[in-house]
Amino acid sequence: MRAQPLLDARSGAEDVSGLFAALDLGTNNCRLLVGAPTRGGFRVVDSFSRIVRLGEGLARTGALSDAAMERTIAAMAACAERLTRRRVRHFAAVATEACRRATNGALFLARVAAETGLRPRIITPREEAELAMESCAPLLEHGDRRALLFDIGGGSTEIAWIRTGPRPELIGYASIPYGVVTLAERVGEDCYSTDGFLEVVEEVTARLAHFEALHCIRSEIARGGVRLIGTSGTVTTLAGVVLDLQRYRRQFVDGVSLPAHQADAALARLFEMGRAGLAAHPCVGPERADFVLPGCAVYAAIRRLWPIGALTVADRGLREGMLMRLMRGDAGRTRH
Repeated sequence: MRAQPLLDARSGAEDVSGLFAALDLGTNNCRLLVGAPTRGGFRVVDSFSRIVRLGEGLARTGALSDAAMERTIAAMAACAERLTRRRVRHFAAVATEACRRATNGALFLARVAAETGLRPRIITPREEAELAMESCAPLLEHGDRRALLFDIGGGSTEIAWIRTGPRPELIGYASIPYGVVTLAERVGEDCYSTDGFLEVVEEVTARLAHFEALHCIRSEIARGGVRLIGTSGTVTTLAGVVLDLQRYRRQFVDGVSLPAHQADAALARLFEMGRAGLAAHPCVGPERADFVLPGCAVYAAIRRLWPIGALTVADRGLREGMLMRLMRGDAGRTRH
């Protein structure tokens, strides 16, 4: 079952007066998206994504390493070069957990500005949750009273508790320091054993218990009308396994609703593969193999604490949320 139409729907008249671009600098990835407005949202004109592992070693040292910064500068320079080839009307760039936590995060971003001309601003966990909510709002359906949205990132996991309606409202949010990069460095090897994996699940569940106690989400789930939405490489990988994709195809994954038991079975299959099997899998690959099981442990904790019958998979996130904000703001300025 598929939810609402994709954000980058290709129907509708395109606004040719200019393009909009958004860049998300995360703990693990550097991502750029360029879009042209349409009546139904926007059409993707260009995109770029590169694994940079900016947060590599951060949990141990508290600072961004020289090697990680060099990798990221190279990716940012590639984004800057792409932007020079486009007529971009409005551009926004953000940095998240790695730059928030690192003692040299601000100095690194000053270097990014000096060497590439790009100036990402560090956003708060709340704004991160709001942007994810904005990008995933089209996946909500009639009959949804609430939505529980999670984003398993490289350095942290964001949880958003949402009241639905004509304009979805963020009721509460949480940011916990469990991301695929930080977990892979700290307990990655443990995730390959059953006991080790379950220990991580228990640890993450305990960390989320306060958010459950504050918002009584399990009670709302019992009443019905609560949609679970996941936006991360973890959930898109689960979808790829469920759909038995021979290579990852966003158009088959974004917006798909997976019965919870199918997502559980996919998680079990990924666990059984081991590192070599994950590296060889067409929806994982060697660059992401070390991050899959840590991400699955976070997902398993969310699933244990909040047993919702289906998982809506979102291959969208901060970039899409930023583009939608930029386009809405521009439309408002034009009307006035």
